[in-house]
Amino acid sequence: MIIKNIYLFLLCALFCTAANAQDNAPAYPLITHDAYFSVWSFGDGLNQSVTKHWTGKNQSLIGVVKVDGVLYRFLGEQTKKRNTLLPASTQSNYQAQYTFDKPADNWYENNFSDGNWKQGKAPFGDNKEATTKWKTDDLYYRRSFDLSKINPGKKFLMLNHDDNVVVYLNGKEIFKKEGFVNQFIYIPIPDGVLTTGKNVMAIHVKNTAGGRFLDAGIVEDLPSSLKMLPAKQTNVSLKATTTKYTFACGPVDLEASFTSPLLLNDIKLTARPVSYITYGVKSNDKKVHNVEIYFGASSDLAVNTPNQPVDAWKSESKGLSILKAGTVTQPVLKKRGDDVRIDWGYLYVAAPNSYKATQIIGNQTDNLEAFQNSKYTSKNEVSNKLSVDLGTIINYGKITENLVQKHVLVGYDDVKSVTYFFKDLLPAWKKTGSNNFVDQLVQAETDYKPVTYLCQQFDKKLYADAVKAGGEDYAKLCEMAYRQSIAAHTIVYAPNGDLLFLSKENFSNGSINTVDITYPSAPEFLLYNPQLLKGMMNGIFYYSESGIWAKPYPAHDLGTYPVANGQTYGEDMPVEEAGNMVILTTAIAKAEGNANCAKKHWKELSVWADYLLREGFDPTNQLSTDDFAGHLARNANLSVKAIVALGGYAQMAKKLGYNDVAKKYRDAAEDMAKKWQVMANDGDHFALTFSDKNTWSQKYNLVWDKLLQLDLFPKEVYKKEIDFYLTKQNEFGLPLDSRKTYTKSDWIMWTATLADNKADFEKFITPVYKYATETPSKVPLSDWHETTNGKQVGFQARSVVGGYFIKMLANKWGIK
Repeated sequence: MIIKNIYLFLLCALFCTAANAQDNAPAYPLITHDAYFSVWSFGDGLNQSVTKHWTGKNQSLIGVVKVDGVLYRFLGEQTKKRNTLLPASTQSNYQAQYTFDKPADNWYENNFSDGNWKQGKAPFGDNKEATTKWKTDDLYYRRSFDLSKINPGKKFLMLNHDDNVVVYLNGKEIFKKEGFVNQFIYIPIPDGVLTTGKNVMAIHVKNTAGGRFLDAGIVEDLPSSLKMLPAKQTNVSLKATTTKYTFACGPVDLEASFTSPLLLNDIKLTARPVSYITYGVKSNDKKVHNVEIYFGASSDLAVNTPNQPVDAWKSESKGLSILKAGTVTQPVLKKRGDDVRIDWGYLYVAAPNSYKATQIIGNQTDNLEAFQNSKYTSKNEVSNKLSVDLGTIINYGKITENLVQKHVLVGYDDVKSVTYFFKDLLPAWKKTGSNNFVDQLVQAETDYKPVTYLCQQFDKKLYADAVKAGGEDYAKLCEMAYRQSIAAHTIVYAPNGDLLFLSKENFSNGSINTVDITYPSAPEFLLYNPQLLKGMMNGIFYYSESGIWAKPYPAHDLGTYPVANGQTYGEDMPVEEAGNMVILTTAIAKAEGNANCAKKHWKELSVWADYLLREGFDPTNQLSTDDFAGHLARNANLSVKAIVALGGYAQMAKKLGYNDVAKKYRDAAEDMAKKWQVMANDGDHFALTFSDKNTWSQKYNLVWDKLLQLDLFPKEVYKKEIDFYLTKQNEFGLPLDSRKTYTKSDWIMWTATLADNKADFEKFITPVYKYATETPSKVPLSDWHETTNGKQVGFQARSVVGGYFIKMLANKWGIK
């Protein structure tokens, strides 16, 4: 009893202290390589929640340190071991009674007769997953089941519904919700509702818009003998390539560092999908302690939904102890869309043989109980299981005050990365090295010390350069953005050998290689490796140059990730995308000091420039990159884009010796810029549109006039806008325009870079930093937020935060 009370006291004390751990970001990147291999810690502490994919779906990593027999959980939250009382369709092909017609008022009571209702197999809905099709407004569902006994474990309703739902159990309403979910949620069932013998679940779902769906079941928590304390998080440091946590675990201090070595000057290294997790331990009480660490990675990292069965293996090869898991069915490149995770390829966890690590495959709770009791099974393979943990136990032996570090490797072999114009492309590492993923792990292990050192040096330099460019708040925002932007892309090579750096339009529509995602993302890649920006543009050039896309302006996208067979977005953005491609090609010419890229694509650039000359100055009613704000005619900021693009085209023409072309387009751009200043003038600022005075908008496209030194617009235009914007800021930033109070933080960075002094620049950055560090929306950094309360409006984990690097790029180019 005394021991139990001590455990409860420590549990409460440590939990309460951990809740006050630092929280410098809305979410923390742990493993970040591409849109599929991307694991984050959402929220306040590393051990306060299950780690997740950027979409918000659980992808559990768990870490537990054993100190003299006492367990401290420092990474992730333990996933519950549950027993199914009433299966959902993902667990069993069950049937239920249903009707689309409104029944009698007592339809949800146990004694109601549903004999004249139809019977159908779940799930119910109107999508391809649905077995029983439902296309009306209402669905009424009844399901009877028997329970022989009621165990003491907590019971949960397992529910996936679209749209509004009311759930009854044995005649009692247990859940009601408006709206929809797109995954199973777990709702606690009050004690005493379930009974032995007959039970009846009754559900009404009402469709209000869009899709229809219903599936349900009941599960219960199983008892566990685990006794784990939460480690006390004492610090978190988020650098460009590494997130590092520190913990107090009783008499031992622990460091946990997550490094994704995305060093953009080394494309081969950046393309290698292997991260390092380094654990360092030392005594904090001058005594010797026995220490072991358990690291578990769930096979959920290799599935789209947890109901997909997996196979897993244990092996040793080339000096490494290796665990591997992947889905049984391996549907390579069969799913596309936004809220979709990879369900093909294989997750790997590896440790050097020199550690003599113990590796186990099993249910997470079973694995942790084995770790607690130091009793391990010797399975080398499991087949057709759900959510298995790949567990690695590293024995540190007797630990003193001297820090001891050991590490594990976590990698992912996606087998085929994307479909590109009807050809499935291999991951880049297969093009530049061995086809065997184990060789990638071996090389990563060989590189561990030099690569982690290079990452440390790079992190220091990025921070110092960012502070010099824009101050400490700006530098911290750049650190938050660095990995997020890169990891929203994948690196592959086209059949013609071109590098492709293909983005996914995360948390939006899932488009692949969206041009108006490339545009805001570009500064990070112009700064660190312009070859990657070319890789973001090569596919769009090919689409037009091949004749597949025949319009006189670029496509919006190449498809829906991971299938790049041609545009799938429903509407073109003519001026937007033409301006984007021409401006970015001009920026590449400046970054590289030559116009070789422009020369290669001159024919297509000329078509787009000609279109902008005809249609760009006073745009018709159309979408721009801020499409969430709706269509807009005579958009002054979009007009700026066209003018700057024409100036850029003229600049490239001059570099290539096409002097007549250069003069024609330069003269046109200068004339347009003069007219723009008259038509957009609204007194102390410039208006949102040419036709709507007493409006305003961020003219962030002007930044390229400044950075490319086109000098189409006088500096007084920048100054006039900056001075006006400073009167319009809210607590969490400058609104996008006068129509709404929400904003885009990437565009604020561009707007701020128009300032002619650091003090004014920082006035725009401080509220954005306040948003990033205080937002209640604990998700990978959202670029679309409300300036009045700091809440996410939409979007998360998107590459556009690469636009934060615009001020660093300006500094590198000597633009003040």
